[in-house]
Amino acid sequence: MTIKEGLRPGGRSARVQESVHAAVRSLLDEQDRASVTVPQIASRAGVTPSTIYRRWGDLSTLLADVALAHMRPDSEPLATGNLRDDVRAWAEQYLDEMSSEPGRNMLRDMQASQTPGRCSVLIATQLQIILDRFPDQSTPSIDRLLNLVVAPMAFRILFAPAPLEVAELHRLIDLALSE
Repeated sequence: MTIKEGLRPGGRSARVQESVHAAVRSLLDEQDRASVTVPQIASRAGVTPSTIYRRWGDLSTLLADVALAHMRPDSEPLATGNLRDDVRAWAEQYLDEMSSEPGRNMLRDMQASQTPGRCSVLIATQLQIILDRFPDQSTPSIDRLLNLVVAPMAFRILFAPAPLEVAELHRLIDLALSE
């Protein structure tokens, strides 16, 4: 199911989305995520369960939507004046945030959703902002950065006992930036 976007900003839809998202966040702070249910969320948000099912379809899509909203940055990636340093700063922040327990849960929610590609679009957008700062330099493709930098980070965060070490992250960034 796709999440309806482009609805009236600030209208009833926006208020419902915010109250449901707030309810999800507070319930996840209070209890184990496996015990969170749509009726609990609806009750906390002051809406009916059918409202949640109509907009999100199921719990995993709702959790992914909340995760994606949390993953959206409040500002552009740090601008250092140097391509390598900009990519490093972005990647180190991503690694730090997503390696935390809440970050891992957000990645799992996105992975389990029916729209996991929305996460890669968000990441690609951030990386494109960085690359666009350096129009006179030879820059790697977004796919190269996703494959050589982001994919190893995400794999290690989700499936390995420990996340990628920062030194290894820097090595991968250097590889991605080399032609």
